[in-house]
Amino acid sequence: MLTAQNPTRRSILKSAGGLTAAAALGAGGVLASASPALAVGDGFGLHITERGEQDHRMWYYRFQTSAIGGWTPAVNVLLPDGYHTSGRRYPVLYLLHGGLEDFITFDAHHNIRGLTAWKNLIVVMPDGGRAGWYSNPVSTNVGARNWEHFHIEQLIPWIDANFRTYAEYDGRAVSGFSMGGFGALKYAAKYYGHFASVSAHSGPANLRGGNGDLVTHWANVSSAAVELGGGSIYGMPFWDQARVSADNPCERVESYRNKRVFLVAGTSPQDIQGYANETTVLATQREFKWHLDRAGIPYEPHEVEGGHGVRPHLLERDINGVIARLRKA
Repeated sequence: MLTAQNPTRRSILKSAGGLTAAAALGAGGVLASASPALAVGDGFGLHITERGEQDHRMWYYRFQTSAIGGWTPAVNVLLPDGYHTSGRRYPVLYLLHGGLEDFITFDAHHNIRGLTAWKNLIVVMPDGGRAGWYSNPVSTNVGARNWEHFHIEQLIPWIDANFRTYAEYDGRAVSGFSMGGFGALKYAAKYYGHFASVSAHSGPANLRGGNGDLVTHWANVSSAAVELGGGSIYGMPFWDQARVSADNPCERVESYRNKRVFLVAGTSPQDIQGYANETTVLATQREFKWHLDRAGIPYEPHEVEGGHGVRPHLLERDINGVIARLRKA
């Protein structure tokens, strides 16, 4: 898996979003440089330090926030074709990267623009740390690394305030690869009312499973090595057991009821790293599915040949399923 804004201003932005964006379009369909700054602003503890709004679909922002110390996390916001002229609101997919990756991964390596072309969906791809595990860690020696707070308490309301979204349960989905697949499963359960659909592409699904609580160890060791300067997500050598339980999909099974659940795991990893990763993913996803079966909660499983990676045809199938489940634009 190592792979508060002014309420009045918010309401004005939300109601006028289609008009201001459409007015910013030039004859060639490229946004005028001055207008986006009026439409997208600071809020919810996020201060924009960089922005890129020249592309008609992919907009980019980097933030200063007290939730993340020492550097500035970024996000790619992929807008639907026609967003600037339609005046519509759209459902949103939050797409979470894996370990040792960042916010550009799905654009640079997984053809997210092509997979969503002419589909009525906003895709939000935020930084989550090289080994942040979509968590607020127990300890850190490099400053704040509260990725969970950044995503849930800051980024989601910021997106809803600045883009034409459905700010509701049936308007949001969360999906991810590897560490991001775990993050998606965690967020969907822990924040039940935020997401109507959840997907894990080669993401572990049980912190206490995988032959001796391997995933919790994995999160602790990887975060200590590359994210927290020796700190840890869950505490070392002794875990904060309440935090583990609060984050563990297999201990929050009822929170997946009435959601779309999409799971992908490889059954035949070839390389050594892929074997170590995907054998754990497969084992923990099977444990998770056993719990879902016992609870009578439906899901869409995909156990396919290969190892630890994003499979384009299944990512596309997932995106189409997200659109079918969420409220229509």
